[in-house]
Amino acid sequence: MPHSPGKAPRTRGQASVARRQGLPQSRYTVSLAPALAENVAGTLKTVDTSMSKAIAALVRLGLEGQESRKREFFRKLKTNLADDDPSRQDQMVDEFRALILGR
Repeated sequence: MPHSPGKAPRTRGQASVARRQGLPQSRYTVSLAPALAENVAGTLKTVDTSMSKAIAALVRLGLEGQESRKREFFRKLKTNLADDDPSRQDQMVDEFRALILGR
């Protein structure tokens, strides 16, 4: 049903607050493998949250874990290079970073 000119459609909750404040909103649809969807649904029974919030939390945890693994990798790399020429350590770290992360 079209809205009257000059009137904004009625919305509820955080989305309407974000729109009023001009904050960007993103929506995604994801497909989960049946076994993974069952695991998420099982987790939802133990915590009082929505499927959407649970998936968002899992994505956030995965991204944080990835960053921590990168930091740990480069820390170990620098430790292992400690026996090498110190002036070459940073160059080697940068070369490994470019090879592994494409940067």
